[in-house]
Amino acid sequence: MTGRPVEHTEDGHFVVIDGRKWRATDPDIPAERRDELQHVLMAWRREVKRTKGTDEERHSRDGVQAAKVALGERGTPWWEQSDSERRARWETDVPEP
Repeated sequence: MTGRPVEHTEDGHFVVIDGRKWRATDPDIPAERRDELQHVLMAWRREVKRTKGTDEERHSRDGVQAAKVALGERGTPWWEQSDSERRARWETDVPEP
């Protein structure tokens, strides 16, 4: 983390980083689970870097996608999902590389 405060849009759906909007992590994910998913995401990002240009790269990118979907940063927007859909999304198993 950079230690600087993160700017959110007024509705809380996006964070603004260097003037660019990115979908925010679902704020209802329990802190422990959010930390687990962020750990998995970073591991998959390291795998993308390690496997870049190889046959394994697609698998690594799929891992990043799965983690970001679980966090609510990709896929159906978390604010358009029911509480049970949101819970099912973040409880989905996202294996580490």
